[in-house]
Amino acid sequence: MPNRAEDWLTQAEMDVEMAVSAASAGRHEWACFIAQQAAEKAAKALHLYHGQEAWGHVVARILRELPVEVPGDLVDRAKVLDGHYIPTRYPNGHPEGAPAEHYGPLQSGPAVDYAREIIAFVRSQMA
Repeated sequence: MPNRAEDWLTQAEMDVEMAVSAASAGRHEWACFIAQQAAEKAAKALHLYHGQEAWGHVVARILRELPVEVPGDLVDRAKVLDGHYIPTRYPNGHPEGAPAEHYGPLQSGPAVDYAREIIAFVRSQMA
């Protein structure tokens, strides 16, 4: 069975660019969610690169379970992204209002940056 790590990382890179597009279109809630998804795919790519699979959607945990040393600040950034997994998509993730009302550039800018940092770390580990 071929190792699909590069495919996962390629998709992560494409996803983070879609997050940039979503933010540019004013869809900051989607930018945050897609950034989280990009980081998740990148972390899973590195697991595949090491011949193992990761399950679930908690990027911080997926990073901590890697067989390599992951900088603590990267795990902290993943925790921020993990906070965008549900409330960016579901109205009941907030006390009131649609998710779009709760997100703006202040959230999507760092989310995209954090996803890019995680992707860069993974890319360097797979080089």
